[in-house]
Amino acid sequence: MENLLALAISMIFVNNFILTKFLGLCPFFGVSKKTESALGMGLAVIFVMGIASAASWLLFNLILEPLDIEYLQIITFILIIAFLVQLVELFIKKYSEKLYNALGIYLPLITTNCAVLGVAFLNIQENLSFIGAIVGGISAGVGFLLALLLMSGIRERLELMEVPAPFKGLPIAFIVASLMSLAFLGFAGMI
Repeated sequence: MENLLALAISMIFVNNFILTKFLGLCPFFGVSKKTESALGMGLAVIFVMGIASAASWLLFNLILEPLDIEYLQIITFILIIAFLVQLVELFIKKYSEKLYNALGIYLPLITTNCAVLGVAFLNIQENLSFIGAIVGGISAGVGFLLALLLMSGIRERLELMEVPAPFKGLPIAFIVASLMSLAFLGFAGMI
């Protein structure tokens, strides 16, 4: 059985999906303008990644692999993720209309968020146990949330600073993201 604490730390810092694997960049840049929307998106992604990891592990190990139809994993994982995102979207719309409006198009985009699909594939590729897959999925979501919160805090501060006109908005966000990525690559000993 894998070391779950090491797996969690690895998924949050060393193998952060946004800052070291560059997966999930669309919501990262789109939702990180305000901390409130970044927090909401991060929590939704944690939930979806955790449940999707469990569901995809069960589906792969109990159905696809025994029936020797592993080639269907892409489509089945996408269907699981789409279903879960619909549930999250309905829940957020019912209980927090303000957050639902703040997330806008980025909430349904969790369905096509390559980070969510990536964690499902990584769990299978790494041959994690069921508990390991859940811990890996939730930890990857926590890493996603961490990256979003760090970026949103920086972007909110940048709004109050004098940034040269050509760098305002997305250009400075790309520069900040690259510096954050370098910092996180340091955890992996890559720099």
